[in-house]
Amino acid sequence: MKITDVSTYIVGNAWKNWVFTRVDTDEGLHGIGECTLNGFAKTVEAAVHELKRFVIGHDPFDVENHTLRLFREVYSDGGQIQGAALAGIEFACWDIMGKATNLPVYKLLGGRCHERLRVYANGWYRGPREPQSFYEKAKDVVARGYTALKFDPFGAAWRAVDRADFALAIEIIAAVRAAVGPDVDVLVEGHNRFSVHTALQFADAMAPYNPTWFEAPVPPQRISDMVEVARRSPVPVACGEDYYCAPQFAELLAQSAVRIIQLEPQYLGMSAAKQVCGMVNAVNGVTAPHSAQGPLCSLVCAHLNTATPNFFIHEIFDEFNDDWSARILTNPAIVQDGYIALEDDRIGWGTDLNYAEIAQHPYNENNFLPLFRSGWERRKPVVG
Repeated sequence: MKITDVSTYIVGNAWKNWVFTRVDTDEGLHGIGECTLNGFAKTVEAAVHELKRFVIGHDPFDVENHTLRLFREVYSDGGQIQGAALAGIEFACWDIMGKATNLPVYKLLGGRCHERLRVYANGWYRGPREPQSFYEKAKDVVARGYTALKFDPFGAAWRAVDRADFALAIEIIAAVRAAVGPDVDVLVEGHNRFSVHTALQFADAMAPYNPTWFEAPVPPQRISDMVEVARRSPVPVACGEDYYCAPQFAELLAQSAVRIIQLEPQYLGMSAAKQVCGMVNAVNGVTAPHSAQGPLCSLVCAHLNTATPNFFIHEIFDEFNDDWSARILTNPAIVQDGYIALEDDRIGWGTDLNYAEIAQHPYNENNFLPLFRSGWERRKPVVG
């Protein structure tokens, strides 16, 4: 079997354009992937088409070799853009392998470790940055059956904040805890916002509300800063979604400070993502892969998590997106009572792209998540 072509499709989701791929073969099988990257949809799409020459004419089963060649052959570090393009192609190859062997991808990754995956809700806080709004929406999330939820209470904060803004963020965390009670996991998202000292001040202030983790409190580029916060924070630190190669995780894990690792398969590809899960397992850590892209990303992560012994919790946006987004895939992942369970007959990813629905939602340059502008929580297209 040989790869004959790689196609791309952009879907104009209001808060982030989603990018999907399709890999075709000479035996009539095809597979699909996703390579969404906030603010870079057209750039990643171009990268896919520039890199596809390295896989056309090759066997889709040779995913390790594809991963190697898509990095090594260009002799450049294209960062998340290169990683996303690689993943979009490689994910589709895993789908083809599943179809060719009549197996779910999680079977190819080592088989089922979990009958079902506990999920946490994200993207549910689409309203004003007010404690009462967060309180009401958090109650709605728990009423749907979720036992964990994540949110960013920090508004447009960057590096440091004034006292009023600091107090408001802590009031929002307190409101969410009051809404959900003591038995629900509250996950606080930092979005790489803060300096070390500000992150530690926030960690101390939120600790009485018992958050499960403080995610990405400082920028990821200086691993030493993340390690310092993790060692001094009373709240466990989770991070990893920004890294796009295994050596970055090796450096982070070598510091013995962060043990909740949020790898992003869409920057790594599935082969490298599985390797990183093993690295985390070797140091008694747990994985909670980043899954804040499109609906195929959710499904890809579900296959990975099902086959990962040290999986912790699965991120889900899908239930809180616009209704039409559920039609982008022919068979999306479904949350029931706060869990996802993959069926044994879900061959490959167990879904396909709905090309007719995709055509109704074209690319929009204003569809991106402006995390350092006031009101970004509403997840609407941005102008200017």
